[in-house]
Amino acid sequence: MITKRQITFDDIHNIQPGNDGLVDLPLVVLTDQVLLPNSLMPVKPRNDANRRAIQQGISHQQTVMAVKAIHTETDSDSNTQESQEYERVGTEIAVIEMPPLRYSRESINLLAQGRQRLEIIDILQVTPFPVVRARPFIAEQDANDSDFPQVLRSVLDLFEHLVDLNLLIPDEVAQLVTQTKEPQELGDLIAATLDLSADESQTLLSERNLKKRFEFLLVYLSREINAQEIRDEVETTVNSEMARIQREAYLREQMRVIQSELGETDYLYDELEALRQNILSAKMTAEAEGKAMAELQRLATMPPMSPEASVIRTYLEWLTELPWTKRTRDRLNLLSAERTLAQKHYGLKKVKDRILEHIAVRKLAGDKMNNPILCFVGPPGVGKTSLGQSIATALGREFVRVSLGGVRDEAEIRGHRRTYIGALPGRIIQTMKRAGTINPVFMLDEIDKLSADYRGDPAAALLEVLDPEQNNQFSDHYLEVSYDLSNVLFITTANELYPLPEALEDRLEVIEFRAYTEDEKLEIARQFLLPKQLSAHGLTRRGIRFQSDALLTIIRHYTLEAGVRNLEREIGNICRKITRLVATNRTYPKRITPGLVEKYLGPPYILETRVNQQDYVGLVTGLVWTSNGGDIQLIEASLLPGKGSLMLTGQLGDVLQESAQTAMSYMRSQATRLDVPHDDFENYDIHIHMPEGSVPKDGPSAGITLATAIISAFTERAIRHDFAMTGEVTLRGHVLPVGGVKEKVLAAHRHRIANVILPADNKKDLIDIPKQAIKNLKIHFVDHMNQVIDLVLLEAPEQRQRDLEAEQQSDNDNSSQDECDE
Repeated sequence: MITKRQITFDDIHNIQPGNDGLVDLPLVVLTDQVLLPNSLMPVKPRNDANRRAIQQGISHQQTVMAVKAIHTETDSDSNTQESQEYERVGTEIAVIEMPPLRYSRESINLLAQGRQRLEIIDILQVTPFPVVRARPFIAEQDANDSDFPQVLRSVLDLFEHLVDLNLLIPDEVAQLVTQTKEPQELGDLIAATLDLSADESQTLLSERNLKKRFEFLLVYLSREINAQEIRDEVETTVNSEMARIQREAYLREQMRVIQSELGETDYLYDELEALRQNILSAKMTAEAEGKAMAELQRLATMPPMSPEASVIRTYLEWLTELPWTKRTRDRLNLLSAERTLAQKHYGLKKVKDRILEHIAVRKLAGDKMNNPILCFVGPPGVGKTSLGQSIATALGREFVRVSLGGVRDEAEIRGHRRTYIGALPGRIIQTMKRAGTINPVFMLDEIDKLSADYRGDPAAALLEVLDPEQNNQFSDHYLEVSYDLSNVLFITTANELYPLPEALEDRLEVIEFRAYTEDEKLEIARQFLLPKQLSAHGLTRRGIRFQSDALLTIIRHYTLEAGVRNLEREIGNICRKITRLVATNRTYPKRITPGLVEKYLGPPYILETRVNQQDYVGLVTGLVWTSNGGDIQLIEASLLPGKGSLMLTGQLGDVLQESAQTAMSYMRSQATRLDVPHDDFENYDIHIHMPEGSVPKDGPSAGITLATAIISAFTERAIRHDFAMTGEVTLRGHVLPVGGVKEKVLAAHRHRIANVILPADNKKDLIDIPKQAIKNLKIHFVDHMNQVIDLVLLEAPEQRQRDLEAEQQSDNDNSSQDECDE
């Protein structure tokens, strides 16, 4: 059997040029491939024309010319070359067929060898494969260029450096390069070892000037060396780290085996390994994990019983037990949240609307909006803390609470540094650990009860906690790493805002809680307090019912508060007495009436303010706001013979005393119009009194009430008893707006006073008042004191009483003088 001999590159000779020095060769256009002289490269024909050209060279054992395509507009299977563009400088190549690899999908493997540079002169043939006429591309070298040897030497030095770095360059290639003396061949051999792009190889191929060609090589060699040095550095670092890890693992395993052979338990190793695993599984920030690993390495080198080891161990346990990424998914169902808030709390419409708005924003905007810092401000017992729990339930978050009442040490917020014995994180971090998630509802209760001493100001430490722009990197003195609090929904509560520093108050979104009205307390008692107390005392199935009048009796005569704590306490007091009757098998009432309330609770603790039932001179009904709601206040004014002094009694504050002086000055300015002799201000003292003298009173809202009482006393015009009023007065009689309008109007409604006088600028506050209360009242809006006088003062008597008394006194004096004369 005769086998066909494999053709080698030695069998293929270069085409000899004609007398004109030109050669005719088949043309092969390569895509993204450039074959330099003296180099080998596998080639892949790009279309049928290229395959025929290569096959022509192989069958006739002759070379072909290869050029790089610039771009191709035609389909890759097209046999035409008319629309193709390619470089004019290419390489004469010899192509042989290689035996196909066993697992290769290619049917033909072609290997090409570069011979010499050629430049295309003309195209002789297009089909079935292109044939071109070309001439050798001769390099130019200036014999007088003294810089070329230095450039050549630099290229060789860089190549030697690259060989030392790159183990992929064979020693045979390096040796061949050092033995080559001809510069053009040397440049091509060096370029073949570099990782050049097709365009860079074409640049070297097309450059006629040898010096420029070697300058290009200098650039490419420098780039290759830099890349190789970076790769070597990265590889060295990776190998070093892997070696360290493997060494540590080997040593630990060796230690474990030795101690196992000795029958000893390596509790320290187990503890360190457990801490290591906890650190890795805690998903800390990079900063915290680096700190924890550094402390773990310190712990591994310490005696286990040393005091510092215990400190480090406790520190690592705090770091690993804190929530770093664990979070609860927000429940963003608005209807469900609204239903939850309605079931837990009655009223509080503005507060509920704010929470529902927050849920809506979270639903649409996600985490783009910072969590608000809410501050619930209001009197005790109105539901501030319990509403925070309801918000957490509505959102589906964990609820945690910290009471700040009496805290006076900054370290309570920020923690103590680890240099102190028994140091711990502050309350913020401790509570976050207790919450177990990074997004709980966090209530800071009684924030207005903070105080400061020589140990620092806790309110100042809260500035970072309660600032959405800063708390994503909260720094606790104990942790010494940043902790993200930006996902927490902070809610603070306070009874008053004035104790808070201005900077802290500026960070809070204040939501005011008003005192509950009687009607609201009644509904809260029905819907929440009664079912809760009946269940707590085991009376749910006993058919106990409280009449509305009975609940109102408790509200009016046994509790005086803004909230409902005492109301719940008194209901529980009644339930206990009924439970005792049930437990002793005695008859118990199933319907609680006002009479039974007084029987079980005793005489009323609180008596209602006595309402004026008759028109009197100098007696007027005012409306006041208290922390427990609104109420009425009687103001009395009397004229006494004297020297024109003003007396004020009833434990009145500075502002209220100034209001009385303003009202008095207004009266004197209007004396002529009101037909009051100016001598009266010199001959009479005026005494103003507010009953319940043990209760402090203050504020400017009694201005028109005081003025009315003073004017009535001087003019002796009676004041209508069915009017109550509130408003601030100026020296010129203008009536200014006041606060607490809702509570004051409801107080008038509760005491069944038919007419209420309010400043005209307070008309906007009627929106907060229940419609039923407004329906049963006649509200008069005034902007000047003259309107108040016209509304409430009756006609003046024909002759004033003090004038009659003065005439009678004068007659008596005259009679006495006559008797003396006789």
